Amino acid sequence: MFSTQFGRIALISVDGDPDAEIGQEEAGGQNVYVRQIEKTLAQQGWQVDMFTRRTSPMQPEIVQHSNNCRTIRLTAGPQAFISRDCLFTHLPEFVRAFLSFQKQQGIQYPLVHTHYWLSSWVGMELKRYQPLVQVHTYHCLGAAKYLTVPALPEIAATRLAVEQRCLETVDCVIATSPQEEKQLRTLVSPKGQVYMIPCGTDPERFGKVSRLKARYQLGIAADDPAVLYVGRFDPRKGIETLVRAAAYSQFRRHKLRLIIAGGSRPGQSDGIERERIENLVAEMGLEDCTKFPGRLDEALPLYYAAADVCVVPSHYEPFGLVAIEAMASRTPVIASQIGGLQFTVIPNTTGLLVPPKDELAFAMAIDQVLGNPDWRDQMGQAGRVLIEIGFSWDSVAAKLGQLYNTLLSQPTPTVGYKLIPVAA
Repeated sequence: MFSTQFGRIALISVDGDPDAEIGQEEAGGQNVYVRQIEKTLAQQGWQVDMFTRRTSPMQPEIVQHSNNCRTIRLTAGPQAFISRDCLFTHLPEFVRAFLSFQKQQGIQYPLVHTHYWLSSWVGMELKRYQPLVQVHTYHCLGAAKYLTVPALPEIAATRLAVEQRCLETVDCVIATSPQEEKQLRTLVSPKGQVYMIPCGTDPERFGKVSRLKARYQLGIAADDPAVLYVGRFDPRKGIETLVRAAAYSQFRRHKLRLIIAGGSRPGQSDGIERERIENLVAEMGLEDCTKFPGRLDEALPLYYAAADVCVVPSHYEPFGLVAIEAMASRTPVIASQIGGLQFTVIPNTTGLLVPPKDELAFAMAIDQVLGNPDWRDQMGQAGRVLIEIGFSWDSVAAKLGQLYNTLLSQPTPTVGYKLIPVAA
């Protein structure tokens, strides 16, 4: 049994650095989640160490964010970007580096909260060497994702096996929506403990600027209909569906503004996808009304506020942080009727849900919202209220803290562990 109440814990996100630039390749909702949870748990009193993989020799090994919050980057494989599908072979090195760090620091973490399937393997491996509680959040479930892709990667069988072992053996798996919990039970395993805690957003960051003021600062005319997409350039994000829907929209003839925001790296998969989308925009004759502002940092709240509607046309989305960020900004959401988007977007109240990949349905939904400004504003306000009630990071972190304390108060085996394999 471990002591409870605001102890030292480790968050492990091998592939998701909390300080990564959101929108670049393979950097999205998971990075935002671990960044915000790391910070908010620390503010609530926990001693938080976030472990991730070092992807550049220029990155500092340890970043001290506050007295009780730091990010630690461990070397596992080349200090360079490696696609998630190619990281598994480097995980044993990550485990050794973690154990070595504990030894050097003279500490041992009683609880680890792992993120994504790669980190779940790390946590399960650590449990072979020391007593600890493991909590896990999948962020993206391979068993669901692979239903939406034309060809499986080589790592698929390994990933599916690890995801099943994780659900069946770790102390608790966190589902971020009822839909994800159902997928866990139907696609992965009926065994294991699952607890539902949603993702969150920062109501103080979003929704503090009016639509007119945001448009003035971004150079968008007050009466131009504006449709926004925010996210990575990835075929599974469904940007092609949005572009085709914009071409079908009746507001195309009324100074429609299509804003496709997100980052890319030339030559990488997201850069290739961006080029494909740019070519499609040209093919559909939308070049004059489409803007690619790139990665949005400080300007992100302005773009959300300026838009009439935010579109999330994903083919697969376990939760969808963009949806709740838009709702926090009083902007209604049109989203694919999939995954956690069915949990956050309330049809005809905070937005609309339509079948994924159906550009005509998306076009009709866009026209519905753009054609009724009063209804748009009503849905925007309802979304803001929903976020304030149940989707703040403070609320999410508090629920996580309660779960941590419950698990830490339960008896934990303290014998039968292997010798710690750390380098001299």
